[in-house]
Amino acid sequence: MTNTSSINPPDPAALTVASVLIVDDEGPMLEIFAEALRGSFDVTTAKTAREAEFLLRKKNFKVIVCDHLMPGGNGMSLLVRAREEYPQMQRILVTGYMKPEMLLRSVNEAALFRYLLKPVPLGELLAAVHEAARLHDHAVVVAPA
Repeated sequence: MTNTSSINPPDPAALTVASVLIVDDEGPMLEIFAEALRGSFDVTTAKTAREAEFLLRKKNFKVIVCDHLMPGGNGMSLLVRAREEYPQMQRILVTGYMKPEMLLRSVNEAALFRYLLKPVPLGELLAAVHEAARLHDHAVVVAPA
């Protein structure tokens, strides 16, 4: 006879795969990031800020990973809007270079979870997205209804 009193049902949040949106205008970079994350996450990609905004309205994402400089709109502006519309979604900025004061302002305006400097080691990207997804789950559980 098995003692079922010590067996806890699985947490439904732990069973769902976190949805991640990756935004980058460089196709090869987009695919490298997407491939690195696909084993652990439900990955959706966008090549423009406009495409990303459309996708954000269609699906709930726990994390957005966005390149900073893109034609037709920069990633920081997208992340600031995402902060306003989807405050629980965690935001990660990928950038080649920014002046420290500009980066600090950007981190504050978009309430970034993290920024990653190019070239981004894939292990660092994966770790950051895992941490961001955990923080999202914690914020959703703790947030008042």
